[in-house]
Amino acid sequence: MGEAHLEALVRGFYTRARQDPVLGPVFATAVADWDHHLQVVTDFWSRILLGSQRYFGSPYTAHMRLPLQPEHFDRWLALFREAAVDFLPRDAAVTAVAKAEMMAASFKAGLAAADLSAP
Repeated sequence: MGEAHLEALVRGFYTRARQDPVLGPVFATAVADWDHHLQVVTDFWSRILLGSQRYFGSPYTAHMRLPLQPEHFDRWLALFREAAVDFLPRDAAVTAVAKAEMMAASFKAGLAAADLSAP
């Protein structure tokens, strides 16, 4: 697997997500510069899956500013699974999906903790 696979994964995923009735509206309001967003997300997955040093941000912080609910992460994960299978070699898809499942669980746990601390 290489960078071309990651770019295909990210572009393929976001093509689907932007058209999705659950995720599309969130992305439509949250992302103003799609070229920049796609590059940041590609850099993120390059770091996670290839060990590159191109991404240093905090996806959790960026996403927790959005009006997200657990069902958004469930839908994100479903679309990500499909895209990983379609655009990555089998072994890489298995690894990417496992990482995505951990991230989705972490984000959902963060939402739950935020709900508990809200007035």
